Amino acid sequence: MTAPPVAVGELAGQGLAGAGRRLVAAMLDAPAGTVSPSVYETGRLVSDAPWLPGHAERLRYLLDTQRADGGWGAPGAYGLVPTLSAVEALLGALDGPGGVGPREAGRLSPAARRGVATLRDRLLVAAEPVPDMPGVDLIVPALLDRIDARLGAGAGRQPALPMPHGMTRRRVEAVGRLLAAGAAVPQKLWHAFEVLDERARRHLRATPVAGAVGASPAATAAWLGDPARPDADGAALGYLRGVVASGGGPVPCTTPIAVFERAWVLGSLARVGAAVDVPAELTVGLAAALGPTGAATSPGLPADADTTAAVLYALARLGRPVAPESLLAYDTGAHFCTWQGEDGASVTTNAHVLEALGWHARHRPGRPHADVVRRVAGWLVDGQRADGCWTDRWHASPYYATASVATSLAGYGPDGTGARLDRAAGWVRDTQRADGSWGLWAGTPEETAYALQVLLGTGRAARAGDATVVRRALAYLDEHRDATGGSPLWHDKDLYHPVLIVRAAVLAARHLAVLTGHAGRAASDEDAPAMSRS
Repeated sequence: MTAPPVAVGELAGQGLAGAGRRLVAAMLDAPAGTVSPSVYETGRLVSDAPWLPGHAERLRYLLDTQRADGGWGAPGAYGLVPTLSAVEALLGALDGPGGVGPREAGRLSPAARRGVATLRDRLLVAAEPVPDMPGVDLIVPALLDRIDARLGAGAGRQPALPMPHGMTRRRVEAVGRLLAAGAAVPQKLWHAFEVLDERARRHLRATPVAGAVGASPAATAAWLGDPARPDADGAALGYLRGVVASGGGPVPCTTPIAVFERAWVLGSLARVGAAVDVPAELTVGLAAALGPTGAATSPGLPADADTTAAVLYALARLGRPVAPESLLAYDTGAHFCTWQGEDGASVTTNAHVLEALGWHARHRPGRPHADVVRRVAGWLVDGQRADGCWTDRWHASPYYATASVATSLAGYGPDGTGARLDRAAGWVRDTQRADGSWGLWAGTPEETAYALQVLLGTGRAARAGDATVVRRALAYLDEHRDATGGSPLWHDKDLYHPVLIVRAAVLAARHLAVLTGHAGRAASDEDAPAMSRS
């Protein structure tokens, strides 16, 4: 039975209101979250769990998603990890126990050869650095070694595949030393359990949560091993069977993603005043996800500052504020780390921290954390690139990072950031495509929505020509209103597309267009509240 709703207003326009309700209903209908399948993760199940139902469908998915140039995945160096995984999986299927029939081999073998060629001739010799993706410095060496073993490299058959430009084996060696000593391995590495060596399977005390190791199908399958063992974990088997059944064979890198999905969807809508009647079970669930160290993206992953901040902000804007002290553990003194021991730093994590702490500094007695808010805002301002955009380690597109930072500074930054917001808006205007869209590799509804959020959601004065810029963008969104799928742009072990989070971003942009007078109203002015800056 659905819990009674928490009334938080109406969306401007009956069409937008209906879209908001459908979005909330979709989250309830798919409690694990909705996310695109991953070539990388699917390839790992082909190799490590051919016994799992849907094996033929996973092989077909790998064949169907190979690009014309022989690789897999997104353009450039983003194609390295999925191509390595797919090639190793296809070679393994050809060499596996019992082999494959002539007809199947006739499809798998040419695809594998083309994949090896694109690795050797293009992806592994490119000067472009490998993108900063979770576990990439463990994944790439492990898969190179496995492909070399399958090809007989070093045995006179052909030379070994080279390490990509700028990558070393230092992380692999460091983890190996931990495993050899029986020392604790950071929990975040459980998410990439599938590329750890045999010592991890023997000694690492990775504990399934709700059947999953590291919220990852590939990690869970590798941890489980032979499902016919008398002591095989039934919950892990159930998790894997459920994941492949829900996706028809192919699998995502991370599932479930309920906390992540709900925090981002509800935060996106609340940020622009696009409030819907949110069922209490969603807000209660988000509040329950907060522990002493904050919230985790998924059960079995460590808590992190990004998810914690997004949960805190969404709850505050939906009228259920929770004290943000759990977030303070991630304060490095300069900025906030995503998790303890993070290599590098994330501007979008800090943008979300600014919103979460900024709300409490504004609304709680005594303005707690105001000094931290000013410091984080200053760190974000300093990270702006010369062209006016921001980039980040959790998303391939600068439009996501720029929208995240610009809207957080507009809402909670100190006086004096206006010039930086103007530079961001200028960069957006200058990079619109001929069809009215924005995008890193090609125009996408997701990136177009982020661009509109920068132009319409930061309170900056409109420039001459902005009406035309926005009108062209809205026309593009209208043309792609019924588009299925979406371009994977979010960082995990592989790029992925969080379907409902992206849908919420587009809906928020459309709502901003109504509020700022750039789109026709489907309802009276009383139905369209002024954009909230609370």
